[in-house]
Amino acid sequence: MRLTRLYVDAPLAPGRVFELPAEPAAHLARVLRAHAGDAIVLFSGDGREFDAVVDSVRGARVAVALRDARSADRESPLKLTLLQCVPRGDRMDWIVQKATELGVTRIVPVLSGRSLVRLAGKQAESKAAHWRAVAASACEQCGRNRLPTVDAPLSLIEYLGAAAAAGLRLVLDPEAGMPSFTDGTAIKIAVGPVGGFTAGESEALRVTGYAGIRLGPRILRTETAAVAAVAWLQTRFGDMVSR
Repeated sequence: MRLTRLYVDAPLAPGRVFELPAEPAAHLARVLRAHAGDAIVLFSGDGREFDAVVDSVRGARVAVALRDARSADRESPLKLTLLQCVPRGDRMDWIVQKATELGVTRIVPVLSGRSLVRLAGKQAESKAAHWRAVAASACEQCGRNRLPTVDAPLSLIEYLGAAAAAGLRLVLDPEAGMPSFTDGTAIKIAVGPVGGFTAGESEALRVTGYAGIRLGPRILRTETAAVAAVAWLQTRFGDMVSR
């Protein structure tokens, strides 16, 4: 039986007994109905995971006792940044979840001229916090012990103006071919909104070194394109290959 894995935003050390933060404690107590003596696994994002035992449950308050730590770094050798135009509804949650499961290192939510979503100020920070929680939950499920970075949303042009020009840069474009490239250690891939990037944004991407690629002859929805592109890159350059 697979043990429950929980992300805890707190320092962990073998032998420590402490009370869990409110959110993971409530999940254990109210959703999983944990009892004293139940075995669980905790991780804090540093690449290690800890065997632990529920020490006590008092309402929604849960104390745990940490046992042994082990290094279990399941990160891909491919350092992959996903520049994703934010779609409407909860589709961005789905993209963040699947990108995390597939081993993306960094997720940059961007807004373009054709974006149907507008985010700024406190709303943008609130969305970023929500997506980070989605990523943490995905790490609990998939076994990652390091959380991907999830940036606060900003405009594509802002990002391109501030980002360092390093590594291979790609942008999905249904009109493009397949460029010749062999470097696959650090890649940024940009996925546009419904209707694609504007002409000005496409030019800005080209000027900052993004080469257009297409994923087959069919037009993919933005959420499908993101997952398909990440899976393809991890298969070609990452750890999604048979050994």
